[in-house]
Amino acid sequence: MRSKRAFVNIIATLMLQFTTIICGFIVPSLIIGTYGSSVNGLITSINQFLGFIVLLESGIGGVVRSALYNPLANKDYRAISGIIKATERFYRLIAVMFIGYLIIVTLFFPMLVKNEFSSIYTATLIFIIGISTFIQYYYGISYQLLLQSDQKRYITSYLQLFTIIINTILTVLLIKYGASIHIVKLVSAIIFIFRPIILFIYVNRRYKINKESAAFTTKIAQKWDGLGHHIAYFLHSHTDVMLLTLFTNVREISVYSIYYLVVTGIKSIVITFSSGVEAAFGNMLAKDEKETLRKNFGAYELFSFTLTTILFTSTALLILPFIKVYTKGVLDVNYYRPLFAYILVVAHAIYCIRLPYHYVTLAAGHFKQTRNGAFIEAGINLFISAALVTKLGLVGVAVGTLCSVLFRTVQYAFYLSKNIINRSIFVFIKRCILSALSALIIIIISKVIPAFNIDSYIMWVISGLIIFILSLIVTTIFNFLFFREDFVTIYKIIKRILKKDKQKLKIIKS
Repeated sequence: MRSKRAFVNIIATLMLQFTTIICGFIVPSLIIGTYGSSVNGLITSINQFLGFIVLLESGIGGVVRSALYNPLANKDYRAISGIIKATERFYRLIAVMFIGYLIIVTLFFPMLVKNEFSSIYTATLIFIIGISTFIQYYYGISYQLLLQSDQKRYITSYLQLFTIIINTILTVLLIKYGASIHIVKLVSAIIFIFRPIILFIYVNRRYKINKESAAFTTKIAQKWDGLGHHIAYFLHSHTDVMLLTLFTNVREISVYSIYYLVVTGIKSIVITFSSGVEAAFGNMLAKDEKETLRKNFGAYELFSFTLTTILFTSTALLILPFIKVYTKGVLDVNYYRPLFAYILVVAHAIYCIRLPYHYVTLAAGHFKQTRNGAFIEAGINLFISAALVTKLGLVGVAVGTLCSVLFRTVQYAFYLSKNIINRSIFVFIKRCILSALSALIIIIISKVIPAFNIDSYIMWVISGLIIFILSLIVTTIFNFLFFREDFVTIYKIIKRILKKDKQKLKIIKS
């Protein structure tokens, strides 16, 4: 059942991520073409500054999901109701903090871009984007966490997928018919109001949530440690744009945003497979199935490393040709930045390598024990990026990101190996070395293959398919030769899922 639900969640989240990636490329392209790189950079900067709200979902979300695994496994609805009530109470406090932060940003952010936009123009755009973000993340988020903990992430994924498609269609139509960027963002805000309303209705019909139940605040006792983790995450993930806003200009931020869109799109695919199995590992930990956890983690870790190597090696070889095609005809800023591109790709590949360790640590509820590492990561990024941004610009902030994620990935691997999985750290080191060798061989072979003249999306797709197949073959062979046992486990899991599907199909036909 756990494998089947994890599989369904992964498929749903994968569909969501592909939709998000496609829609994510459509909208910025139209904004750059219609309103210019400056407006695109301004929107990116505003979104990054208002990204504080993600702490609501990420910081407390992991703690709440961890607290819900046990009562959901035991069908303890009293405990579930208490945890949900405590979660809602905590979110109200965070909501007040966010509104205060929104007011501060609305008042002071326009001063940073006053040379390119009027204060009224910027302040109203901040308010519209901020309110839409607040509505999207705050209302109904407790119910979203409940569904994710109950291995029903597919429900929230399909709902989000639907709203993204509707939003993209309306955004395209509004831009084509000459609407201002403020109207475009206001319509987006209205669309995303419906998602929490639908979640509220669904959960209250499907679960026995007692509104009068006492809040189980002790069940989410690590909420401040979880919040600490994601304050550090917020500082780490928003450092680049904040420093670029302070020391460069909105056109440089627009360049950053396009490259960032590419690498985060690829990263989101890897995250899909990680977030889809977190609840399954949480269930194993709740039932103290140590050997099952160890065996399944090895298989999941191998799959994650394999996927990361394939996707990010392909990205390193294809990102610059894509940028050339995507920004063809844009003359207000130079989007071709090779060194920045390669450093950013490596940094996000290393981030994805740590995902198996991160999600199992979340599932185990070890927030306090790993909190300091999160703050050190943020500090490294802030210090190095601030030291280099004035001289190196985009490259400087990319170097800061690379150094910080490298530290945190190694720290996670050591902690999990010693305290949760109980195995040698050399397994992690071996996987890293083999992934690096695989990537190097793929790059060498790709240089031997005759190059295409990539001047259109069709030629880019053809070239991309060749590179992807090459990466798939080389990486799969490498990992099969050195991690055969984990490959067998993956095969058995897939076979078990498919067997259950066939049995269900026979029952339906009969």
